[in-house]
Amino acid sequence: MGQKVRPTGLRLGIVENWRSRWYADKKNFGRFLVEDQKIRKFIRDNYAYAAIASVEIERTAGQTTIILHTARPGIIIGRKGQEVDRLKMRIEDIAAEPVNIKIQEVATPELSAQLVADSIREQLQKRSSFRRTMKRVIEQVMEGGAQGVKVRLAGRIGGSDMARREVQSAGKIPLQTLRAKIDY
Repeated sequence: MGQKVRPTGLRLGIVENWRSRWYADKKNFGRFLVEDQKIRKFIRDNYAYAAIASVEIERTAGQTTIILHTARPGIIIGRKGQEVDRLKMRIEDIAAEPVNIKIQEVATPELSAQLVADSIREQLQKRSSFRRTMKRVIEQVMEGGAQGVKVRLAGRIGGSDMARREVQSAGKIPLQTLRAKIDY
């Protein structure tokens, strides 16, 4: 039987880019790794409503740069930049060094796998029909300009006692082609 490979890890350096870009010696590596996880968890927990697609962290000597890719930059920036300043101060407490925050808008949120998954999650929490939700999402993604999409739901779908998987797809999804730009 074939071995499973993490698709984003397999494409690193070819199509994908690292989400954390820094180098550290043995002494600081563990601390930086834990700080990265804490920063990502803090942003995910406190700004879930801001439609954040991804968080990139870059570290240089004594400076941390956090790049937030979001569909709603106005929510993170706030009035006159107050919210981004508050976020910066709270992350500086976690990172214990100066932090610079850059916000990049996701031009087409329909093509971001994370944002699509978040919208599916929200609709399922509102007790929407999972098949209708999957069809609607697939239509939106294909109208957004994607060549193909595959949506897989797993678990106790529809509140049933038995867990199962449902998969729907449209278009072409070349999973074996490493140079194909596939968002997971």
